[in-house]
Amino acid sequence: MQVPIGDGAEKTAAQQEEARREFIAELWRRYEALQEWAVSHWPDQQHPLSSADFVEARKEILSLRSPAGSLNQPAQNDEAEPEQGGAQYQDVTPAPWP
Repeated sequence: MQVPIGDGAEKTAAQQEEARREFIAELWRRYEALQEWAVSHWPDQQHPLSSADFVEARKEILSLRSPAGSLNQPAQNDEAEPEQGGAQYQDVTPAPWP
């Protein structure tokens, strides 16, 4: 893997987005291969693995597609930080189901 150095190292937003999409596509391809290998090589044949055992990991990978990134990462926005007069507390607890 090459690390860009020097003045040409800056990427445009479009290039960064394309690189991010390529990374996610490659990650998904490799994860699918890993899942297939895990299912076929699982040693406990009495309790075999299925694709349902991998749902949460797939959700995390797919969440990388969203502009805000992973669901566990806070969204980056233009709100002021607390020391700049912004909110001291932001409630991120999801509302219960109706």
